[in-house]
Amino acid sequence: MAETDPKSVQDLTNVVQTLLQQMQDKFQTMSDQIIGRLTNSPLDEMSTRIDDLEKNIADLMTQAGVEEIEATPEKAKEGQGS
Repeated sequence: MAETDPKSVQDLTNVVQTLLQQMQDKFQTMSDQIIGRLTNSPLDEMSTRIDDLEKNIADLMTQAGVEEIEATPEKAKEGQGS
């Protein structure tokens, strides 16, 4: 059996370690992108915008002195029948 040159073994080890590190970095980048898409989906953004809009409307109603109307159509009919 031929003896293996220690320098060649070390070089091969370094190349393999470098390739594995590059693969790990690419995998991590892809994972971050996937997670980012899930947490920043258009639906999440829309939900946040709707929540903000509802809060702004409530603030404007408060500033204008308008109370929120909580009567349902049934309650309104009951009030008219008396």
